Amino acid sequence: MDLMMDAQWKLVPEMMELMQQRYRMLKLIKMSGPIGRRPLGQLAGLSERETWTMMDILRAQNLIHVAKEGASITTEGGSVLQTLESAMEDWSGRASIAKKLTQFLGIRSVKVVAGNCDTDVDSTAKSLLGMEAAKQFSSNIGDGKIVAVTGGSTIASIPPHIEKFSDKSNQLFIAARGGVGDDIGLQANVIAASFAKACGGTYSTFYYPESLSEEAQKAFRNEPSVVKMLSLYETTDCVMHGIGDAQTMAVFRKSSDEEQLLLQNSGAVGEAFGYYFDKDGKVVHRIRTVGIQTSHLERIPLIISVAGGDSKAKAIMAYMASAPKQSILVTDEGAANEMLKLIISK
Repeated sequence: MDLMMDAQWKLVPEMMELMQQRYRMLKLIKMSGPIGRRPLGQLAGLSERETWTMMDILRAQNLIHVAKEGASITTEGGSVLQTLESAMEDWSGRASIAKKLTQFLGIRSVKVVAGNCDTDVDSTAKSLLGMEAAKQFSSNIGDGKIVAVTGGSTIASIPPHIEKFSDKSNQLFIAARGGVGDDIGLQANVIAASFAKACGGTYSTFYYPESLSEEAQKAFRNEPSVVKMLSLYETTDCVMHGIGDAQTMAVFRKSSDEEQLLLQNSGAVGEAFGYYFDKDGKVVHRIRTVGIQTSHLERIPLIISVAGGDSKAKAIMAYMASAPKQSILVTDEGAANEMLKLIISK
C-alpha cells in the first residue's frame, strides 16, 4: 500500500469507509449494469435515498452513466476501479488472506472476493466469483484455445462477465463431463454454449449422461462423437470447474444408499470431475464418466477452480491438497476465512 495513502487513511479513517462504499457501488454497477436504483440499493444494502445520493456523486464524476434502463459504468469508471483494486484488496485484508492460502496450498494463485455464498441472499458473492473468474480467464487465455467447462451454478455465473473483460475469439468451448442433475440451465453443455456466445467462439456438444455402467462406458467410447470429444480432452488448454461437497454431490447425483455410505466410511470430503477426495487429497471413490479425468489435469496449462461459501471450505481444501500446481482458485471470504481456521487448527 502507498505510504502517503496509508498515512492519509490513518489521519482521516472515515475517508476509507466512504471510499470503500463508493468503490463497492461502482463495482456492483459494473457487475450488474444497466441496473435500476432500487435493485442496486438492495444489492448494496443501502436505502433508496443513500443509493440515489451515491449514484448522483458517481454520475457527477463521470464514473457512471444513468439512463432510462438504469445505471452503467463509464470507461473512466472502469479505469478508476482498476486503479483502486489493489489498494482496496489490501485494505479489506483479502489480499493478505489470498497470499496465505496461495502459500499453504502451493498453487499458482488464490483470488478472494467479498462476501459468503452461503449467506448472501441476493447472490452478490456468487456474481463476484463469476466476475473474478472471468477476469482470470480473460487475462490468462490466448486465442484459438480449447476450453473445457463443468456444469453447476457457480460456473454458470462466469459467462455474463466474460464480454466485459475480453474480446478474445476463436475459442472452442466443450463440456468437461456429461449431463448431471435435472436443471438444464446448469448442464455443462449449456454453459459451454454460454461461454462461446460471450466470447464469440464456438462450442461442441456432448449429450451423454455423466455416470455410466461399465458396459455402457465401453460402448459409448466407440461412438464417433465420444471419440471426437476424447481427442479434444487430450489437447485441452484450459479447464474451469467447480468443487463440490462430497455428500451433497452424492445426493445430487442420486447415488445409492450403499454408495453414500461408502463415501461416508471412506472419509470423502470434496468432489470434482466425478472423483471424491478425502481431507488429504486422496481419491477414495470415483464414478465412471466420459469426461476430463484427473490424469488430464497435470498437462493442462490453465486450470481455474471456482467455489465459495464457508460450507465448501473442507471440500476445497480436500481437492486442493492434490490439485495441479498451475491451478488458480477463485473463492469468497466465507470459504477463505474458514480455510484459514482449518489450517490454524492443524
